[in-house]
Amino acid sequence: MIRRDFSAGLGLLVLAALAPQRAGAQGLAGISELDASKGLRTALETGALAAVRLLGRQDGFLGSEKFRIPLPGYLQDGARLLTLFGQGQQVQELEVALNRAAEQAVPMAKNLLVGAVKNMSVQDARNILAGGETSVTTFFEQKTRSPLGTSFLPVVRRATSRVQLTEKADRLAQRAQAFGLVKMEDPSIDHYVTRKALDALYLVIGEEERKIRRDPVGTGSAILQRVFGALR
Repeated sequence: MIRRDFSAGLGLLVLAALAPQRAGAQGLAGISELDASKGLRTALETGALAAVRLLGRQDGFLGSEKFRIPLPGYLQDGARLLTLFGQGQQVQELEVALNRAAEQAVPMAKNLLVGAVKNMSVQDARNILAGGETSVTTFFEQKTRSPLGTSFLPVVRRATSRVQLTEKADRLAQRAQAFGLVKMEDPSIDHYVTRKALDALYLVIGEEERKIRRDPVGTGSAILQRVFGALR
């Protein structure tokens, strides 16, 4: 009974938020509270899983101009010098390792992202519906960034530890941090990769949400077509 009341409340909230849109009462008349609630959850879960599939695969980061993780700024001058002195291969190995580490870590996000959707409260839904284009990113970041960072870090560390330059990079990070050249959340190369991987993940989730809103039919999901199609 409690679960049914919650779903009904969430469904009413979704319908109330959608009603002022262009579709008007005619487009929404055939949508039940249950469908409205399910539609919002499905949109969130669809975007989250699509982001994991895109990034958490071979070349999801390394092969992407948009998401490839570069060496952190404090390392780039040093990398150029190393290349000049014939150690370019080591520099390349480090950059490859950073991106492979992110690709290995991202699939771990699946369960936490899906869990956040399943446990979404009415207040969460209200914030998403009222928050504009960045609301989904904000929702997932608030619910999952901290635990995902904790989960990603050991995976990233295992991947980067195989590269000789990692220890040197961390020593440089400590020196650069003393001069304010490194973000506080990036005390090591592993923390840097973890942050960049999470930033990319939430960015793709937001992009997927916009796709669903623009073209619900293209998702191939009946519930998304029904709920978000009513807005068109």
